[in-house]
Amino acid sequence: MREYPRLYIDGAWRAPAGQGMAEVIDPASELAIGRVPLGDEQDVERAVQAARRAFGTWSRTPSSVRAGFIQALAEQLKARAAEMAEVITAELGMPVQWCQSVQVDGPIDGLEQYVELAGLMDRVHQVGNSRVYREAVGVCAFINPWNYPLHQLIGKLAPALAAGCTVVVKPSQETPLHAFLLAEMIDAIGLPPGVFNLVSGPGAKVGEALARHPLVDMVSFTGSTGAGVRVAQAAAPTVKRVCLELGGKSPFLITPEADLAAAVRHGVQDVMINSGQTCTALTRMLLPAQRYAEAVEIAVAEARQLVMGDPRVPASFLGPMCSAGQRRTVREYIEVGKTEGARLVLGDEPVPERGFYVAPTLFTEVDNRMRIAQEEIFGPVLCLIPYRDEAQAIALANDSPFGLSSAVWAGSREHGLDLARQLRAGQCFVNAAAFNYRAPFGGYKQSGNGREWGEEGLGEFVEIKAVQV
Repeated sequence: MREYPRLYIDGAWRAPAGQGMAEVIDPASELAIGRVPLGDEQDVERAVQAARRAFGTWSRTPSSVRAGFIQALAEQLKARAAEMAEVITAELGMPVQWCQSVQVDGPIDGLEQYVELAGLMDRVHQVGNSRVYREAVGVCAFINPWNYPLHQLIGKLAPALAAGCTVVVKPSQETPLHAFLLAEMIDAIGLPPGVFNLVSGPGAKVGEALARHPLVDMVSFTGSTGAGVRVAQAAAPTVKRVCLELGGKSPFLITPEADLAAAVRHGVQDVMINSGQTCTALTRMLLPAQRYAEAVEIAVAEARQLVMGDPRVPASFLGPMCSAGQRRTVREYIEVGKTEGARLVLGDEPVPERGFYVAPTLFTEVDNRMRIAQEEIFGPVLCLIPYRDEAQAIALANDSPFGLSSAVWAGSREHGLDLARQLRAGQCFVNAAAFNYRAPFGGYKQSGNGREWGEEGLGEFVEIKAVQV
């Protein structure tokens, strides 16, 4: 049991003003594994004031010094990577075979790039009689999700520190333990007081208070589109900058000449990693009609052989849903799919009696207008949709309110690149290309605005000043 009775504010662990503690539940055992404080508006006020006091000095600290703190944090994470992975597996339920590489090693890689990128803040651009400077945007509030908790926290924190911003972090109530562990590491490296502050608690209190606080200059939110709209509305009266990384319903376009078996197996695994709780999951597989039956057979066979079980067992490919509420939501969507007329070809297999599990689920005969094809389910549910020709495939891919991610598997790299440019999404993976932490990440349409990672991620935390001389 990990118990954190205090919040991290102004460089120290401090007793919360908010009353009570929230239990953190292991979704595999349904048992409590930790407790964190239920912070409130008074805690937010203390944290924001601390961040505001620290901003002036921190933003003027040489970029090389800020880079040194970023590197020191990366070293802390490397030294405690196994512990961090263990914590995330326990609070989220992602199997150990994925957790270290995806949830910890990847974010460390992403963090380290900002050791170098911090130096971009020193560049001055001369335009005629004007000097153009980059300056830190100010005090930033981070409202984080539960599905890739450290990944999203580092994706905000690293560029903010590089730019010279100070921050207040609100972790998800489902998975807060990793953030407290990270705060221990930040305390160990001696980051100046007030630069990093951690306030846990319910979104309705802590998240809303952060979004509307007049001394917060920027809020970065990752979560559902509906919650993102509420954050933007709360932030609007103070005209603060808002960066939103929201939902997705990503298409995977497989062309007729593609390696069908390799493409379909890749698509099934992509959806089932983290039990479908991935905003970029390729949950709409678009298949050439002439190869549709063959593709369905491959998909069912691939999904059947994926092991679901205890996330602490190395053989497990899928673990549980993060919470009982998320399991309920996914089950409701599966019933919606049946009612809409889609054909359930996989999904009735038994699951462990204890834990919030949902079996890998495949629907065929899916019309792209169905709710299961238009709304984000956030579970191990894949829709297989046939298309007649390439034009229809592109139209189906783009027929979505979301535009976070996409993928193409084509017979050649050139054809894949051509198709990728026609898809309305913030990123596209061609023929199973790997995720790149040095490339910008973010969405079109209702998938949000702004970018994370890379130089573009740094830009979210930068103000541009022109000085005429």
